[in-house]
Formats: sequence, structure tokens, C-alpha cells
Amino acid sequence: MAVKSLSAKQERIINFVTEFLQDRGYPPTIRDIAAGCGISSTSVVAYNLNKLEQAGYIRRHSDISRGIKFLTPQQKGGQLVNIPIVGVIAAGEPIPVPASDTGKVLATEGLEVSEELLRGKQDVYALRVKGDSMVDALIGDGDIVLMEYVNIAENGDMVAVWLKEEQEVTLKRFFAEPNRIRLEPANKRMKPIYTSLENVEIQGRVVAVIRRVP
Repeated sequence: MAVKSLSAKQERIINFVTEFLQDRGYPPTIRDIAAGCGISSTSVVAYNLNKLEQAGYIRRHSDISRGIKFLTPQQKGGQLVNIPIVGVIAAGEPIPVPASDTGKVLATEGLEVSEELLRGKQDVYALRVKGDSMVDALIGDGDIVLMEYVNIAENGDMVAVWLKEEQEVTLKRFFAEPNRIRLEPANKRMKPIYTSLENVEIQGRVVAVIRRVP
């Protein structure tokens, strides 16, 4: 796909961003673009993105991670939705959620993703993953999980769980057993967490994962 009035490098960036968005449902970072387009410097990528924005091909949100949005009808990346990133969640041992007695915190940044990635889900928020207990579910340290606000779960659901007594939140698979709840990691080297139903508050269910590019 060639776009008139653009340099070869800018056309390459447009093509890469388009394919990345179609394949993954969210825009690439500057580092992703540099690696994918064979550009050695992220400053060169930033310069060309600024030129594309000035020419009216894209819009960039400097305060939003991966904040690139196409403005021209030629680019078919899908409608983008801004999702708030509300904090960090452990995918290992539970860690505290700061300044909250409910497990929810105010968003300090956002992420734009394709609405197709949400599969019609409403009230979606994002959390950064810390830890590696969910690696067998292809969720690693530094990845971002998109969460649907729910307060109930079925066996096998991957959920964010607020542990009331510990005042901590963790990401695990939920299983209701006789007289207890089992929070199961997706890592054979780690043991499940057992707790009471009264100690568990479901904060959300995973609807999608955005993986960190090494």
C-alpha cells in the first residue's frame, strides 16, 4: 500500500502500524515500529510520526501508551477505544494495591485498543502484570491484561481477586471448592492460594492480554 506525498520510510511506518493494529488489536510502541521497520533510532521514528501527524494521517496521544490513531479512511485498523490503566496486579504472590480498600485505584495512564479486542465487553479497564505465575496461560511479567468489571466468577475464570484480610490483589484462576476458594496459578512450579469465600472480592475478569514485546 503506497500513500502519496509520503517518504518511503513513512510509507513503511504506515504499513507496519496498519498490519500491527489489524493483527493485535492495539497500536505499536515507538520501539515496536523501530524494530519492525528496521529503523535504528527511536528518535527517527518519532520524527516521522510527527510528520505523519502534521500531514493529517494520524493522531498521537502523548499521555497514552501506544497512542496512535489513523485519521484517513484508507487505513482500516478498526475503531479505537481508550482503556484506563489503573495500576499493577501480581501474577505471583499477591501485592498491595496502593491507596485503596477495594482493590480499585484511579487511572494514571491509558491505552488505546481496537474495539474488536473487547468483544463487546463494557466497563473494561487495564492492569499491568507483575510476576510469572500465569506464564502457562501466556501472561508474563510486564504484560497488560484487559479486565471486565464483574463481581462474580465461574470456575476456571481468570480474575483479579481482592483478598480482604491481606489487603492485597492477585491474578489467578478462580475455583469454588467445598468450604473454600482455590486461586490457581498457571505455573506448575507455584502452589495455589486457598482462602475463604468471605475473604474474596472479585474485581474483574480477563477479556484480553496485550503482551510486552521484548
